[in-house]
Amino acid sequence: MIDLPHGGGGRFSEYDLVEHIRAAKPPRDYIIQGQADRKLAQHPKHSLDCWLRKFSRYKDTKQAVNSVIDDLLATGLFVLVKKLRCPDSGSYCKGIRLA
Repeated sequence: MIDLPHGGGGRFSEYDLVEHIRAAKPPRDYIIQGQADRKLAQHPKHSLDCWLRKFSRYKDTKQAVNSVIDDLLATGLFVLVKKLRCPDSGSYCKGIRLA
């Protein structure tokens, strides 16, 4: 389990994240970090930050902070990639890919 440092005690399973990535439409093997200082209702929907907020008591607080990325990388299930195409904007940004 991975703890959310800004989630008010929220936690999530790295294996649930693997399944979430595998279920993406259209299919992909990655998820962008997508940190956003904005309310959940205004957040791009295809990012790790948006997905993590469902596990947090604070839905309008950024959750995909670098310490969470570090914890995910430490599981060995993911690798860091600095140029992944955002499914929302089409721009390139940091994220994690399934190992």
